[in-house]
Amino acid sequence: MRSTTNRRKSMSSFLSKTFAILSAVSLSLGCAAPAEAGKLGVFTSDANGFDTHTFYYDDGREVTLIDTQFVPALTQAMVEQVKRETHSPITRVIVTHPNPDKFNGLAYLHALGVESIASRATADAMPGVNEYKKYYFVNVAKMFTDETYPKFENVKTTFSGQMQIRLKSGETLSLIELKNPGVTSTQVVVRIDKSGDLIVGDLVHHKAHAWLEGAIVNGKPHADLAKWAAAVDELPALAKGKPAAMVYGGRGDFASVAQAVQAQRRYLSRANALVDDYIASLGPRKSELSDSANSKTHYDELERRFARAFPDYALPYMIKYSIYGLIDSKLQ
Repeated sequence: MRSTTNRRKSMSSFLSKTFAILSAVSLSLGCAAPAEAGKLGVFTSDANGFDTHTFYYDDGREVTLIDTQFVPALTQAMVEQVKRETHSPITRVIVTHPNPDKFNGLAYLHALGVESIASRATADAMPGVNEYKKYYFVNVAKMFTDETYPKFENVKTTFSGQMQIRLKSGETLSLIELKNPGVTSTQVVVRIDKSGDLIVGDLVHHKAHAWLEGAIVNGKPHADLAKWAAAVDELPALAKGKPAAMVYGGRGDFASVAQAVQAQRRYLSRANALVDDYIASLGPRKSELSDSANSKTHYDELERRFARAFPDYALPYMIKYSIYGLIDSKLQ
């Protein structure tokens, strides 16, 4: 766990990665070298922000953020890191899916004049997710009051299907709405077209436990791991022709597309079996899973079982706080 945390912290310094492979040309030919590719950076919160990655891409003239942070203070800390690590202004933020750690920082960023973009499906889902999550954090967890919970603002610009953004350098980013919903009700992948690298939000947590609550639809969680796995299966085609392409997920480590897809599919399959087996083992006591007086004991036990099944995975607390959604979906 400590080594994984240290690796994650080391990633919070700016990642210097040149994505273009420059052709070797003779200076005597007078050929100008192509412009250097942009650089990808990452800010990672602590557990107060659910260990969430925000990515930022600097093309040398402007910075594009991918996802915000859970609270304005952490979004501000992220912006301050971007300013330390780059000399380019932040011009836009892209929200990959409707979870509060991806959009709760929008009001802060809007006040700075930052444009915001998401799919129409994400924008449509965000108000309902915000209402559900605000109620939980204010009235159940009591971590906030109505006044202190992050102010909700929706994105300013939406798209459906695909959208290509041409950066000031001439590089492009492609925003691709997946056919399958993934971790929530809808999912966008941001592709750095020059490298094929994919920034996928919580669709993938490489070497870290997943948030298994599922989509919030009509005020209730609905987890569908089969459709989530199908969304993961869409990733290789998006990086086609870029064998060195990486997947950058919302938590955990980063990996090649092939490694990330294989590991996430394995995780989802094992998670499904672990929960099915646990529910079956309870027999007539499975009603305790829906009983607030007893459910916490079962959630704690499932966290321990997940930790044993994946001993090298970080963030086991994700199970305890999210497993209810998967359980409730199975009990319906």
